[in-house]
Amino acid sequence: MVRPRATAPEVAFFVSMSGVIDSIERAQLRRVPTFQAGDRVRVHFQVVEGTRRRTQVFEGIVIKRQGSGVRETFTVRKQSFGVGVERTFPLHSPKIERIEVAARGDVRRAKLYYLRERVGRASRVRERRWSGAEEVIEPGLVEEGAMPPDDAPRPGEEELAEETAATEDEAGEPVADSEAKGDEPAEEPAEQPGDDQQGS
Repeated sequence: MVRPRATAPEVAFFVSMSGVIDSIERAQLRRVPTFQAGDRVRVHFQVVEGTRRRTQVFEGIVIKRQGSGVRETFTVRKQSFGVGVERTFPLHSPKIERIEVAARGDVRRAKLYYLRERVGRASRVRERRWSGAEEVIEPGLVEEGAMPPDDAPRPGEEELAEETAATEDEAGEPVADSEAKGDEPAEEPAEQPGDDQQGS
């Protein structure tokens, strides 16, 4: 019995469906400012009223961010005439024109649900004074004694000392400009008649 000769295996190119979805979602991501729960933001979004479109601004405190990728959403809460109003926005929605971060909040939670139970001044979030990244100084980069001692001349002081020495005489008193330049001394004005009588 003769067996059929084995042929080269056929290579099938399969593209995983999750990869296609990821590439489509990646194309829909937008550049948004970095903010977190506790920050005060202004959301400029489009409102459609019949055939007209207008931009409305919703300003409040972010109480949560959830999800990831294109599905990420954030919820903003504000007090309107004593009534708490919350609105959830899709972060990458094309209806959002822009997001402005008005203030950074100093909080230690990712979800600020406790603000729902507070009214008035108690519902305010303390503002963070410094929001920049902290500078990390690695050991070994700054040598000990890198700063010059106090009595060492600073850059530019040597030239200044030479110029000052040229304009001073040996006694340390400043020399007139004409003497420093080597010009003849200016003549004294002649005495006017009657100067002696004014002094006596």
